[in-house]
Amino acid sequence: MTFFTAKKPAKYEGPKSKKELAFRFYDKKKKVLGKSMAEQLRFAMCWWHSTCWPGSDPFGGDTFLRPWHHSSDEMGAAHQKADVMFEAMDLTGIDYFCFHDRDIAPEGSTLKESNANVSAIARYIEKHMAKSKKKLLWGTANLFSNRRFMAGAATNPDADVFAYCAAQIKHCMDVTKGLGGENYVMWGGREGYETLLNTNIGHELEAAKRMLSLVVEYKHKINFKGPILIEPKPQEPTKHQYDYDVATVYSMISSLGLQKDVKVNIEQNHAILAGHTFEHEIALASALGIFGSIDLNRGDYQSGWDTDQFIVDVPELTVAMYEILKAGGFKTGGMNFDAKIRRQSIDPDDLIHAHVGSMDACAKALLNAAALIESGELKSIVDQRYASWSLPRNKAMLAGKESLADIAKRVEKNNINPHPTSGKQERLENLINRYC
Repeated sequence: MTFFTAKKPAKYEGPKSKKELAFRFYDKKKKVLGKSMAEQLRFAMCWWHSTCWPGSDPFGGDTFLRPWHHSSDEMGAAHQKADVMFEAMDLTGIDYFCFHDRDIAPEGSTLKESNANVSAIARYIEKHMAKSKKKLLWGTANLFSNRRFMAGAATNPDADVFAYCAAQIKHCMDVTKGLGGENYVMWGGREGYETLLNTNIGHELEAAKRMLSLVVEYKHKINFKGPILIEPKPQEPTKHQYDYDVATVYSMISSLGLQKDVKVNIEQNHAILAGHTFEHEIALASALGIFGSIDLNRGDYQSGWDTDQFIVDVPELTVAMYEILKAGGFKTGGMNFDAKIRRQSIDPDDLIHAHVGSMDACAKALLNAAALIESGELKSIVDQRYASWSLPRNKAMLAGKESLADIAKRVEKNNINPHPTSGKQERLENLINRYC
């Protein structure tokens, strides 16, 4: 039984195609900078927004009315959601998927029962994977939905909650490894505080670090090859979250010496909430050596809320994709569509159209960014701006071979009097638009 009215997978038909459900730029096998488009983009479909979200919001109930949302047979509904996920991946040509443990299976009355449910559905997913050749980009534990996590998970003031989290993560890591997952994600949805009046920040930061250390230790124990990914977010639902942005996450990772094991999973919407741009967070992660993966969506610049819309802004994606390519592209990471169709988009096929449209926008951005890389125009302008640092005396200054007094003496002796040069911002913005 199929859920969607679309029966044939979307195919590449070229830029002039008038067909609504077709790719104009995304050609999976087309080589871009030595890799196929599929290898460069590594698209993934997320379980939670695609099958779990019912279309509700803080001011209204469900609008989607999917058959599994109100089923009394929870395990039957979980099987049905898996069927729909793999059908949707077939129709869009997406090769990967991502999940939380509570997305794929219902929570039981005990952790043991919950784990049994997750393991049972994982076996069912494994059969789908064998048949369809789809792969798991990453798994993660839902440590935010249940009321036990209302004051945080690893950072909860109750030590029993910390222990429960450790046990839940352990099982989810086992399931992720069993399904061949290429990464494991830690997202601290409620790892923060509502008010300082009842919060011991020092203790909570130490607890967060301890949990991350435990996870990395277990990764090595079970020989999980992929990195642990942390997904930064500054706020919402909490007033302040400890994984605020890439810089904050790096501070924690580096304080533990875990830069080789832990990377970041960057989301566009979260970057906006932190007061940054998507490309800033990617570029910073690359500069710090912790770039891992992407949660792909867009936020509404007016609402200040995590709206998780499908991104179709080609110029914005072009700059982000340029930074990804500069970073060496994805290794184990990819582009996970952590995005949901709008509450009024109640036709099941809307989900397929949303993915296809955003995939095509990413493909066009990839082509634009690759052309920028190949031309070297942008790089040459930036290199010229920093050209003075290639001079031997300035290399020595940066390398710590001169003291503050030495530098001051050299400036006075040579009568160094710098004259500003143009940053050429408007020209560079025009350059990006020409490639778009």
